[in-house]
Amino acid sequence: MIRFYHVYQSYQKDVFALSDISFIVNPGEFIFLTGPSGAGKTTLLKLIIREEVPKKGQILVHGQNVSSIPVSKIPRLRRSIGVVFQDFKLIRTKTVFENVTFVLKTLGVDLKERRRRAHNVLKMVGLQHKTHFYPLELSGGEQQRVAVARAIVNDPALLLADEPTGNLDPDRAGEIMDLFEKINRKGTTVLVATHDRDMIQRMRKRVISLQAGRLEHDSGPQIQVEET
Repeated sequence: MIRFYHVYQSYQKDVFALSDISFIVNPGEFIFLTGPSGAGKTTLLKLIIREEVPKKGQILVHGQNVSSIPVSKIPRLRRSIGVVFQDFKLIRTKTVFENVTFVLKTLGVDLKERRRRAHNVLKMVGLQHKTHFYPLELSGGEQQRVAVARAIVNDPALLLADEPTGNLDPDRAGEIMDLFEKINRKGTTVLVATHDRDMIQRMRKRVISLQAGRLEHDSGPQIQVEET
């Protein structure tokens, strides 16, 4: 699913946001990516979706070397990945339905099919009754659930979440993580970046810890990654 081989990323000479990162994520896993602010969590996620290219090393996603994917093929890669952000990134002038199905519409999916898929994912997150609401008419927890619905409406093989509960109270945060677990049980690989240690301990999943851009600890099976 995801393979990092001795990956380095830097934004200025000799200052590395990530340094010699190697790990493997297998299909169907649920993994927490953790570490303090500035540890490199967001950078790592950006590399997976080819928002950035590493300075050194190799990253495979679905068997493809993301660094060598032509620019014209990047949208295709991203359609197989759902992404949930801390600040929701909903379009305020569009309804819940329009936000959830925005990508489907750009892909040319007809209205009947968009309605079917939107109903299914909104029912899954408990918001099928708020299809015609606008983001500012929703609570923070509801907005994040809309963002989750949008991320999974295209049935992605991989779901990435960057501090998805950072703006939520503990009860709403728990609801979001329960949703991720439900999505994972359906077969989607889930990678959640968070610094919420209580949440990590409660859910007891595999944990990859970063510290100052280095892989500090991986609670999963110790896999030897060969030199490339």
